[in-house]
Amino acid sequence: MAGQQALVVEDNYEIARLMKLILHELGVSAVVARDGEEAIHALHESPPDMVLLDLNIPKISGVEVLRRIRSDERLAQIKVIVISANPHMVDESVDMADLVLQKPVSYSQVRDLVQRMI
Repeated sequence: MAGQQALVVEDNYEIARLMKLILHELGVSAVVARDGEEAIHALHESPPDMVLLDLNIPKISGVEVLRRIRSDERLAQIKVIVISANPHMVDESVDMADLVLQKPVSYSQVRDLVQRMI
């Protein structure tokens, strides 16, 4: 697990902080992007091992961020966990994500599932 890097794409400050805390607990360093543009920039700047992705984010939707990850050879192998409250957006992304969680999610649920993926 040591040396793993993650990108948390979440516009809600409290949820982003919780995700980052979970990742740090697991020994994973994390960067937070608050919108789709920040996420795309971060992905190209320093590709992470894993992305925790909210779908309903400003500027560029999470679904579009996921499409770009999967269509870019350099990024396509990144593990993506979609965490969203929007069932319609979840339906659009379920085939592209490695794991889909529907909000609300618990601390232990996210921690245990992330731990299995790393």
